[in-house]
Amino acid sequence: MLKYLSKRFLRSFLTLLLILAIVFVLLRQMPIEGYFPNYEKMSEFQIQNGLEQMGLTKPMYVQLWNFFKSFFQGDLGVSRIYRMDVPVTTILAPKIPVSVTFGCLSIAVALLLGLPMGTLMAKYKNKFFDHLGTVFIVFIEAVPAAVYYLFIQLYGTEILGISLLFNPSNWVSWILPVLSMALGNIVYYAMWLRRYMVDQSTKDYVQLAKIKGVSSGKIMYRHIFRNAIVPMAQYLPTSLLNTVIGSIYLESLYSIPGMGGLLVDVIKKQDNNMVQGIVVLYATVGIIGLILGDLLMVLLDPRISFSKKEGSR
Repeated sequence: MLKYLSKRFLRSFLTLLLILAIVFVLLRQMPIEGYFPNYEKMSEFQIQNGLEQMGLTKPMYVQLWNFFKSFFQGDLGVSRIYRMDVPVTTILAPKIPVSVTFGCLSIAVALLLGLPMGTLMAKYKNKFFDHLGTVFIVFIEAVPAAVYYLFIQLYGTEILGISLLFNPSNWVSWILPVLSMALGNIVYYAMWLRRYMVDQSTKDYVQLAKIKGVSSGKIMYRHIFRNAIVPMAQYLPTSLLNTVIGSIYLESLYSIPGMGGLLVDVIKKQDNNMVQGIVVLYATVGIIGLILGDLLMVLLDPRISFSKKEGSR
């Protein structure tokens, strides 16, 4: 397993470097206004001098090499527009805990609601609860997230009698953004768990358990569920990506002081260094999620061995 994990970490590391290189090159194709807050008032000489000081007149491969050297030293550069000459890491430091807190809460809510929902849909296959759950899944998958996010914000705040915007001192204001952020993963968990449990219910060991007189409840929860959760395990950490995608819009919608709302702001202001720093964090979260998915599968099912050729992905 150690050999497999070493390869996975190496591949993940190379993937991260590739993502960073692509983002770096693409941002360098953006207009140079993203590096100067007062671009309209600057002379050609001032612009050229500023580009030289930032090393943006050097060949692309030299710029990329310098970026990687700074990156591995923990330096993501400085903001040029959002907060003039303030290090990107300094700006992100207070934002990261907020986004992480919301992300963890939303995943916890998704697990608490999505797994029971998928289990009940499988247990009552082709019955009312299964049809009801299917309608809910189709609705969330088909309707653009921005539509039901707005619906939840407008009518949810009216029902609960709270402000439309996030208030960190009022725990009630956490409910709607966390629930909204969890919806995508609730559907994700319920849909896949139902599928895997339905597949497991046709296996020979289930038929044998029925012949032996084992109750349907024990078969469902002690056998089918335990075996169905294993292939789903690899998807649980990768659901961080769904959370990240949802947070970008929701944090801006509720004025939550996290990385999602910040990303929207710096894109509008064309602060390239800030955009680059946030993308680095999001890419890292996604790659870590993929690795954790493999580890979680092994923890849930010791029969899986990544040291064997057939165990690898």
